[in-house]
Amino acid sequence: MKLNHIIIPLITFLTALSGSLLTSGGMDWYKTIAKPSWTPAGSVIGTVWTVLFILAAISALIVWNRLPHDNRFKWIIAIFILNAILNVGWSWLFFNQHQLGAAIFEANLLAASVVALVILIWPGSRLAASLLIPYAAWVAFATFLTYKVWSLN
Repeated sequence: MKLNHIIIPLITFLTALSGSLLTSGGMDWYKTIAKPSWTPAGSVIGTVWTVLFILAAISALIVWNRLPHDNRFKWIIAIFILNAILNVGWSWLFFNQHQLGAAIFEANLLAASVVALVILIWPGSRLAASLLIPYAAWVAFATFLTYKVWSLN
């Protein structure tokens, strides 16, 4: 077994765990704020994020194992790392700092990082890039939801 088969899922798991811990730490506050009627239930959000993290880990594994380790590869890995930081950062801004405006900005950066990954990965692996498309769609939805929460509060 290759070391990246352990490291990439571990990094993905730690990213998801960090975001989850930050989110759960702010749930008392979150329950008190106004949200649009179409806000998904927490169980739906958790399930979607779990699937998205699994797809992202698979995408990263494909990239690591199948794409040439050239300059494009270095950019892709850097953006995957930036994406993880932005993902956790959004949870910190929104749920712990209650900085809704900053969270909208952060969500836009997160969305841009996912789109950048899809574009950079596509020429080397359409499968790996396609696995990130649901993530891009969800982040776009979450960005709009963040905006609506901000406008209601």
